[in-house]
Amino acid sequence: MEYGLHLPASSATVKPEELVRFAQQAEALGFYCITVADHVVVPRDISVPYPYTVDGKYPGTGYHLETLMTMGFLAGATKRIRFVTSVMILPYRNPIVTAKMLASLDVLSGGRIIVGAGVGWMKEEFETIRTEAFSERGKVTDEYIAAFRELWTSDNPSFSGKYCSFSNIIFLPKPVQKPTIPIWIGGHSKQAIRRAARLGDGWHPIGGVPTIPLEPEGIKQDIDMLFEYAVKAGRDPKTIRIALKGSLFDREKQITPGKRRRFIGSAEEVASDIREYREVGVDTMIFDVRQPSVAETLERMEWMAKEVFPQV
Repeated sequence: MEYGLHLPASSATVKPEELVRFAQQAEALGFYCITVADHVVVPRDISVPYPYTVDGKYPGTGYHLETLMTMGFLAGATKRIRFVTSVMILPYRNPIVTAKMLASLDVLSGGRIIVGAGVGWMKEEFETIRTEAFSERGKVTDEYIAAFRELWTSDNPSFSGKYCSFSNIIFLPKPVQKPTIPIWIGGHSKQAIRRAARLGDGWHPIGGVPTIPLEPEGIKQDIDMLFEYAVKAGRDPKTIRIALKGSLFDREKQITPGKRRRFIGSAEEVASDIREYREVGVDTMIFDVRQPSVAETLERMEWMAKEVFPQV
């Protein structure tokens, strides 16, 4: 089992040096990766319900550092830990420029970049950025993934699609990672699972939240579905990483009396949850350990590494 942390960067009160401290401590404690969220703008009026809250309201303040810039900044302050876009909304950015930025990051970081890829949900953000049509975002995402891999692996890259085309070009440098930068497909829907089976190096859902509990028995069914789709696509399902993202919760956030929510409680209780997910096929667990202060966040991170993980 590998472990990761979500970068606590969605607040104007967090200073750059505190993000560096977070990344360096995560690396020192042996965490595998840090995930970085992706939004460009947040519209004041959002028509589509947010999938991870009971009331459907987006909980963020609208403060978001640009994902790739943030990863580059922190990669320069670390040596081993990996950085994951979690998840990058692929239709937001020109695919050739994005592939170039990611390849450059991979070279400069020594091969420590992972692309968590998603189709997006915030319709008004798509409209503001003037992307391809929101209704076509799934097809756009699939095509951009194919374009990335062509640019990253081919000596004479050529691609002809509905949303992206190129030929007769030199695309250098190539990523350090071979055969290419890993792509984890985000999302819990059947469409996301099918996309992960066909195109992903990993499946990267969010679980343990009220709207999407993804209990171990549920994620086992999804993994079985993923493997079935992968076999149909002619792929070895064992090559697909299962990277589940969950939060850590305090007991006062318990919702259903008498039923403990996942990742609430003592070190042994949280370790027990991780063991159950490992048993059904999850090989990477990523936690959001944000607390009101930076010091509390760092303490929670250290508690996970020193008290929880040794019991798994």
